[in-house]
Amino acid sequence: MSNVYDRLKSLGIELPPVAAPAAAYLPFVQTGNLVFLSGHIAKKDGKPWVGQLGKNVDTATGKLAARAVAIDLLGTLHAAVGDLNRVTRIVKLMSLVNSTGDFTEQHLVTNGCSELLAEIFGDKGSHARAAYGVAQVPLGACVEIDMIAEVSAA
Repeated sequence: MSNVYDRLKSLGIELPPVAAPAAAYLPFVQTGNLVFLSGHIAKKDGKPWVGQLGKNVDTATGKLAARAVAIDLLGTLHAAVGDLNRVTRIVKLMSLVNSTGDFTEQHLVTNGCSELLAEIFGDKGSHARAAYGVAQVPLGACVEIDMIAEVSAA
C-alpha cells in the first residue's frame, strides 16, 4: 500500500465505485495531465443527501455532506487514473450548495471537501475553488461538487 491509500485506511475511508451518471455525460474526462470530474452530489446511505442549507440543514451537517462528496470524488478519480499516488495536484473545486437566499456559509460547507483533500494529499491537496449558493441541486441534494486534478504520466 502506498501513502495516499495508507492515509485513506487510517481515516477509515473505503473508496466507492464510480456511480453511473444521472444524465448524458461522463463521470470523468482526461485531457493531457488534467482529469475533470463531473459534479458529484452528496449521498447518505447510498441515497441523495437531501436538504437545503439555511432551512433544514445546518452548516456542520452540510460540511459532513461535502466530506462525503470528497470521498465519492476520490473513488471516481481512482477509477480514472488507477492510482491516486499519481495525483500531483488537486487543481480546483466548484461547489454548489443548495441554500436559502439568506444563507451565507457556503464556503464553510465546502471546507468539508477541501479539508479532507488536504488531509489526504498534503500540499498537493491545496486547491483553488469556488463555492456558490444555488436554489436547487439535482435530486434535491444539499451539495454538489466537481473537481479538476492534475496527474503524472502513467
